[in-house]
Amino acid sequence: MENDYSPNIAFIRDITQETSNTNTYTLEPYDKIMKKKFSYTPGQFIMLSIFGIGEAAISISSDPSNNGFINTTIRNVGNVTNAIFRLKKGDLIGIRGPYGIGWPLDKAENRDILIIAGGMGLAPLRGVINHIKNNRDKYGHLEIIYGARTPGDMIFTYEYDDWKKIMDSTIHLTVDAVPYGIKWDYRIGLVTSCFPGMKTHPRNAIAFVCGPEIMMRYVAKCLENIGFNDDQIYISLERRMKCGIGKCGHCQIGQKYVCKDGPVFQYSDIKKFIRPL
Repeated sequence: MENDYSPNIAFIRDITQETSNTNTYTLEPYDKIMKKKFSYTPGQFIMLSIFGIGEAAISISSDPSNNGFINTTIRNVGNVTNAIFRLKKGDLIGIRGPYGIGWPLDKAENRDILIIAGGMGLAPLRGVINHIKNNRDKYGHLEIIYGARTPGDMIFTYEYDDWKKIMDSTIHLTVDAVPYGIKWDYRIGLVTSCFPGMKTHPRNAIAFVCGPEIMMRYVAKCLENIGFNDDQIYISLERRMKCGIGKCGHCQIGQKYVCKDGPVFQYSDIKKFIRPL
C-alpha cells in the first residue's frame, strides 16, 4: 500500500541567493518517471523534508513549463529551513506533493490580471507572472504591484527587467523604508499607495493577492472600495501545514483546510473566517 507521507527524492540542481536570508532552490526529481509526470499549478505547494529534522510546506515558485525542474523560494526562519540552508548543490532532499489548489488561471483567461504581493508573497505568484509571459495571448493587461520592507528584502530582482518587457503590462515597486546610503528609484509606501496610479479597471479584472495576512486584509478592503467584488479577489493563505493532505487539522480555518481547499481561496469564501481590520 502506498504511504501518503512517504517522500520522493530530489536533487538540488541549483541555489540562487535572493536576499541575506532567502534562497531559491531548483529541484529535480531523482526518479525519471516522477520527473516526467510531475505537474502543478502556480500557487500549489510541496512538502520538503530533511531526514532526521522534519518537514515544511513550501510554495512552488516556478512556471509549470519549467521542463521537469521545480523552484522553491525559502526564507531561513526555522529548524527545517535552517537545515535546508545547510544543503549544497547536488545534495538530496525529500519531496511530497504537489498539494492544494493554486491560482485560477483558467478563470483569468481573457481578463485583466492584477497581482499584488508583499515580501515573500511574490514567491507563489512568480509562476503566474511567468506563465502569463509565456502565454501572452490568453490574458489581458497584466499589472504587478510588489512591496517589501526594504530594497534588500525584495526577491527575484533579476527578473524585473524581463517582466517590464511583457507586452501590455505595468509593474510598480515599493518599499516601507530605504536604509541610508541605498539607492532606490521607486516608491516608498504601502502597496496600496500604488493604487492611484493603477491602470487595471475592476470591470473585467481578477486580482491575485499574497503576502502577510494583515496586508491582504487591507488590500482586499481597498480593492472593494474601488469596485472589485469579493469573487474577483483571490488570496493565498499561510497556515502551519503538517500533513499537507487534510488529515491532521493543523491548518483548519472555519470548515476549510488550507492545505486541501486552498491555499488559494476566493475571498468571498473565506472573508468571514479571517480577522477583520
